[in-house]
Amino acid sequence: MRWFFRFLLVFGALAGVLAVTLAAGLRQGLLALLGVGFGAVLQGARFGFTTGWRDMIERRDPQGLWAQMLLMVLAAALTLPLLAGSGGELVGAVAPLTISLVLGAFLFGAAMQLADGCGSGTLYKAGGGSPLSLVVLPTFAFGSFLGASHQPAWIGLGGLPAVNLLAFGWPTALALTVAGCGLVAWLAGRAARRAGGDAPPSPQAIAERLVRTGTASFVAAAGPAQSRWATRWWLGALLLAVLYLAHLVVAGQPWGIVYGMGVWGAKAVSMLGWDLSGDAFWGVAPHAQRLVEPILADVTSVTNIGLIYGAIAASRWNGAPKFSAPSGRRLAAAAVAGLVMGYSARMAFGCNVGAYLGGIASASLHGWVWFALAFAGSILGVRIRRRVGA
Repeated sequence: MRWFFRFLLVFGALAGVLAVTLAAGLRQGLLALLGVGFGAVLQGARFGFTTGWRDMIERRDPQGLWAQMLLMVLAAALTLPLLAGSGGELVGAVAPLTISLVLGAFLFGAAMQLADGCGSGTLYKAGGGSPLSLVVLPTFAFGSFLGASHQPAWIGLGGLPAVNLLAFGWPTALALTVAGCGLVAWLAGRAARRAGGDAPPSPQAIAERLVRTGTASFVAAAGPAQSRWATRWWLGALLLAVLYLAHLVVAGQPWGIVYGMGVWGAKAVSMLGWDLSGDAFWGVAPHAQRLVEPILADVTSVTNIGLIYGAIAASRWNGAPKFSAPSGRRLAAAAVAGLVMGYSARMAFGCNVGAYLGGIASASLHGWVWFALAFAGSILGVRIRRRVGA
């Protein structure tokens, strides 16, 4: 009967996409479909930004970080020419270098280790049935709503204007992005070698083998660590980059997570009687319009909903997953971390998807600043995580 259950999962996805299309239009239906793809890839490949960083910090395993750098390069290569030649029809994730960016990114990096997931990680793990992420999701949404409400005040602390490398032309912007990602990959590999372990194959070696032998031959001939890299991390990065490109073309903007979750929080508190008409963020256009429109009209929300379903389908494709019950202390820590994560993401103009991936792939310098500060915060977060018994 497994084939029938799988048929129901696929049918449910298609029925949901059709329902969104009929209710909100073709573009929203396509975004829901892309969301299903994002969720299925994240869950199926276990492509975790948080886990990749923790592996590097704790075990000096660079595979996850390498995969992220590969994703950045692929996403930038696919989208920077389009952003440069779109005449403003497509917009990138570009933000100023503010004090709030520095503080928010650091806090987010620390909190995501306690929550065991960033924005996308929380969504796909909640869809997969993780008790921890199911607790984090509502506090993240409320934190995102509250952080957005305070965002104008945080930005008012000052900083530097946005730096968009596309001003130098997309070939230069892409070259600088590739160089930055290559430097991070090299430093990660160097740290792994200095730790004394057997470093996994470098991205360059993987690319050379794939060209020379083909994907199937490479996987068949690889050892366990290499096979794990080639089939999980590498494939996840490739598929996410293609989906990122499709999202940019369909939505006109990069893939994002946090804004949609903030809309959910804002709608929830509005239903409870919280008047947001005078709010510095939610009371002004276009955000005020999001609160009166159906939730399916919001680009980020509809993608997030699709992502959750894609994760549900991928996690149950081979049967229902099993989870151990976290302690009450662990759940409480995760709930607080979710609140901090949602709030700080608005301070820092996004999470690992909107600010890190979107920023770097859009050739915005704030993406690199976000990465550096969030990674530093993750080092602290990993230490706190050990103390709460995670």
